[in-house]
Amino acid sequence: MLIKKPADIKSSEITDYHLFKRRREFIKSGLGLMAYAGTVPFLLHSPAAQAKIKFGQLGKSGFDTDEELTPYSDVTSYNNFYEFSTDKRGPAELARDFISRPWTIEIEGEVNKPKIYDVDELIGLFDLEERIYRLRCVEAWSMVVPWVGFSLGDLIKRLEPTSRAKYVEFETLYDSERMPGQQKSLFGNVLDWPYREGLRIDEATHPLTILSVGLYGEELPGQNGAPIRLVVPWKYGFKSIKSIVKIRFTETQPLNTWQDQAASEYGFYANVNPNVDHPRWSQARERRVGDFLKWPTLPFNGYGEHVAGLYSGMDLAKFY
Repeated sequence: MLIKKPADIKSSEITDYHLFKRRREFIKSGLGLMAYAGTVPFLLHSPAAQAKIKFGQLGKSGFDTDEELTPYSDVTSYNNFYEFSTDKRGPAELARDFISRPWTIEIEGEVNKPKIYDVDELIGLFDLEERIYRLRCVEAWSMVVPWVGFSLGDLIKRLEPTSRAKYVEFETLYDSERMPGQQKSLFGNVLDWPYREGLRIDEATHPLTILSVGLYGEELPGQNGAPIRLVVPWKYGFKSIKSIVKIRFTETQPLNTWQDQAASEYGFYANVNPNVDHPRWSQARERRVGDFLKWPTLPFNGYGEHVAGLYSGMDLAKFY
C-alpha cells in the first residue's frame, strides 16, 4: 500500500545536493539558503521587490509514501510542459530564465470573495510548516516527488464559494514571449492557449489536492510550474496544471484543454485507471522514470482508499 501513516522525513532525503544548484541566482538577488538543524527553511524571492520570504520549516504532511524519491535531477529535467516545448527534455532548458515574479492570481466566478492576489500574498496566508507531500504522480511515466504546498481546500474555504459553485476551473499563463511553446508555427498552435483544467468542487476540496509552490525544499523551477501549480496525485499528470494565473468557480463543468483538443482520448476526470486504455496505448502498466521495467498501474494511483468514494456509482469507463 502506498499510503503510510505520517512519518518524519529524514533531512538527508530532503536536502538533496541539487537543492543548491541555483545558488548563483540566489546570490545575485542577495539571498541565501540558511540551514537549520535537521530542517531546511523554504525561501522564495521576488526579483522586482528584492524581498526575502521564509515559509517555515519543512516537515511532514498528512499523506506520505515510503517509496524511494525520484532524484531531483530527473524531476526537473523530464517534464511535460507544452508551453515551453513538446519535447520532454526541452522545458528544463527553455524555462531556465523564466521569471515568476511579479505574479498575480485572479479569483473569480461563483465565489463571495473574488480577488486578485499577488502570489506571495496568497502563499503567505498559509503556514507551510509540515507541508511536504511525498506523492506519487503518473503521466506516461511515474515519479515520487516531495512537493511543498498547501491544501487547495484550505484556500477554497477562505474564498467562500456560493451554493452555485460546482466546479473549479484553472488557467495557465498565456505569454508567448516568456513561454516559447505558445508561439504559433507554420503548422499552427500546438494547443488552443491558454491551457485550462478543471475539477469538481469535491475533488478540489479533498485534502490530497494541493497547490504546490516548491519541491525538494526549494521553490518550483520554471519547468515544473513556477510559481504555483496544482497537484492531484490520483489523476493523470495533465490534470495538474502549472503556472496558474486564474481560478474560476463555475456552476457548469468547464472544458479542459485536452478534452477540447482530443475528446476521444482525454476525458474530464482523468482518474488513473489500469482498466481503461488510452485509444493508442495500454495504461495497465507504468514505468518509473529512470527504470527500464514496467509494473502494474494501481487504480487511482494507489490512493483509492482515500478518493474512490468520490466516484461511487459512476461508470469510470464512461467518465474517464
